[in-house]
Amino acid sequence: METRTLGKQGLKVSALGLGCMGMSDFYAGRDDAESEATLLHALDKGITFFDTADMYGSGSNEELVGRVLKPHRAKVVLATKFGIVRDPNNPQARGINGSPEYVKRACEASLRRLGVDVIDLYYLHRLDASTPIEDTVGAMADLVRAGKVRHLGLSEVDADTLRRASKVHPIAALQSEYSLWSREPEDGVLQACHELGIGFVPYSPLGRGFLTGQIKRYEDLAADDYRRHSPRFQGENFTRNLELVVKVERLAKDKGCTPAQLALAWVMARGQDVVPIPGTKRRKYLDENLGALDVKLTEKDLKDIDLVAPPGVAVGDRYPASMQRALSKSRE
Repeated sequence: METRTLGKQGLKVSALGLGCMGMSDFYAGRDDAESEATLLHALDKGITFFDTADMYGSGSNEELVGRVLKPHRAKVVLATKFGIVRDPNNPQARGINGSPEYVKRACEASLRRLGVDVIDLYYLHRLDASTPIEDTVGAMADLVRAGKVRHLGLSEVDADTLRRASKVHPIAALQSEYSLWSREPEDGVLQACHELGIGFVPYSPLGRGFLTGQIKRYEDLAADDYRRHSPRFQGENFTRNLELVVKVERLAKDKGCTPAQLALAWVMARGQDVVPIPGTKRRKYLDENLGALDVKLTEKDLKDIDLVAPPGVAVGDRYPASMQRALSKSRE
């Protein structure tokens, strides 16, 4: 397995990570047995970088990941996140808390659920508009000094916020959505990462599964699948976005790979400091994703892909209105 380095402090991870969110939340068909088998299969295949968060499954995802990976702790990099707060009485409600006091409480809770003494990479999940980033990162830096966290990360923040945070403590990684249909990080964020020596970790590099070509109709989504509420998966937006998928499928066929592999190879080609974390809870899709490591894109391939998937090609917001507002706050 190829390795890549996140940040200037030398955090080495596998070139492809595994996003674990869908094992416990948001996507239909929870199957802990298959999820556990997928985590172990990922280890067998050389994946060392595993991503979770305290809000996935209201903590149950951290418990799952921690339990399965604990016997293999020495060879894995555990990344988790804090900052999005769910209401126990209304799972759909969201709050954001980046206060110094909450940073420390959240870390202790994650350590307990993961069953570890230290978190390898600890992200602020969303920027708290009511707390200066310097205060949040300052509290996160205290966790590093206390030996409870090894490296710090941020998620979905703009270039200016990234620069301000870096003055407080080195930032190893920025995690943001990035794919053929979500190229917003190219508007300054990726450049800032390169400039500051910060690794970039794209989540949803397969467009929440849309770029795999497996979703042909809105009805293909289960009744409890959260994508039913995503603007890009609804009505005319769905139809127009499907046109992009058809074009990606044609390019993949010419390249001799699957659409998912082409989409992942494109993300990985953005730089040696870019480590995507496609999520899956099934071994067969994990194996397909790993096949992207063997897809080498030429300059012509990259130009052809840009022609069919230029910035702004997707129709519709990335998230439902309430969650999209949280993104907007991080850019004020």
